[in-house]
Amino acid sequence: MRINNIEVDAVKKLVSEVEEDPDKARVVKKARGEWVFEEGAPQFKIYVNYEGGKLELEADSPSKMGGSGLAPDPVQYCLSGLIACFAQTFVGIATEKGVRLTKLKVTAEARINLRRPLGLGDDPISEGVKITVDAEGAEKEVLEEILKESMYRCPGVYCVSNPVPVESELK
Repeated sequence: MRINNIEVDAVKKLVSEVEEDPDKARVVKKARGEWVFEEGAPQFKIYVNYEGGKLELEADSPSKMGGSGLAPDPVQYCLSGLIACFAQTFVGIATEKGVRLTKLKVTAEARINLRRPLGLGDDPISEGVKITVDAEGAEKEVLEEILKESMYRCPGVYCVSNPVPVESELK
């Protein structure tokens, strides 16, 4: 059964499996990329394999940061991932509550301080992110409850709101 374009039975099955074996909640996500040295092209190519196929994306810095502005910049990709994750979380919670949404639009806006990336200080790079949701399908109070729970349960919100261990290695 699908509600809000979510296969409810598949989610219920996963919930049951994770209740029986909490390790089944752990997954690994991966993306790979390479710098493009060709002038006049976007600076970076990103390769993502997913269950149904693969995708190649391009990223470029704005011209004032040394790029050509030929593709979204990396922060825009971060925001895109954040709003896609948030929308999936919001719709998932609405579906759990039996709410059939008729509209959902999500926007994210980041306030970025470029001093640290430019080597001019150690100010925090992110001064905040605002997520705006335009949803219909239930009373405003119900949608506010879904919004609040989404802020708590969304993996993307968690990643931008909490210290996440990051390691690196040179191959």
